[in-house]
Amino acid sequence: MLAGDFLKRGVAEFVGTFALIFIGCGSLIYGDLVGAAFAHGLVIAVMVSSVGMISGGHFNPAVTFAFLITRRIEASLAAFYWIVQLAGATLAALLLWWVLPPGGKSTLHLGAPSIDHTINAGKAVAIEAVLTFFLVWVIFATAVDSRGSFKQIAGLGIGLTITLDILMGGGLTGAAMNPARAFGPQLASGEWTDFWVWYVGPLAGATIAAVAYEMLYLREDTAEDAADSDDTGAEMAAAVVAPETSDSHGDEHSHAAAEGTDASI
Repeated sequence: MLAGDFLKRGVAEFVGTFALIFIGCGSLIYGDLVGAAFAHGLVIAVMVSSVGMISGGHFNPAVTFAFLITRRIEASLAAFYWIVQLAGATLAALLLWWVLPPGGKSTLHLGAPSIDHTINAGKAVAIEAVLTFFLVWVIFATAVDSRGSFKQIAGLGIGLTITLDILMGGGLTGAAMNPARAFGPQLASGEWTDFWVWYVGPLAGATIAAVAYEMLYLREDTAEDAADSDDTGAEMAAAVVAPETSDSHGDEHSHAAAEGTDASI
């Protein structure tokens, strides 16, 4: 891949991740859970719809990892995506730290996710994994599957999934579903309590969703396409070996050739 392609894709991923942190985390400072859920969902819906055709609209290292393990992105490009995603998240969090008043930015550690006191880290990992599973499952169903609706509603479906996930898990784990969503605010605020939860959980959920969808639906379609291609090739070969002729002598040779072709196949 040319350097220019890396740059175009990287800028798209950087801007999308930056927007997620700046808008999503910014909405947490003075808003409520419902407002934050829609802020996160809307910004992803808009960014996926805007630049999905350029970079795929990952904005999430866990999503990129899902594409990597299913061989839908090259390792070098995946590593590049991770760098720009984390950089975009960090810059957005640092900008929030600078523009927000002291009281607002210190209240929730710039939106760094945290675990509610009613659950432990193990349960938090499970929640993050399940929520990320839903997210990646919807991404593969709408944006990866050729039968999906990428050009029509993929961005909306993905954004609404994030909204639904936050409505469920926002009060329990912050419902980050995204290592970059955790990393930027954690780094800028210095809040690293149970930091590993928002890396292990999303990566595990993304892996399970990607592999499951790939095995259940996408590999089956690939096999069917290959079978159709083989059938078409056999028909074309038979037509070339046994062209139609108008005289009876030619017909006899055509049938013989066709039979011979079938036997060889």
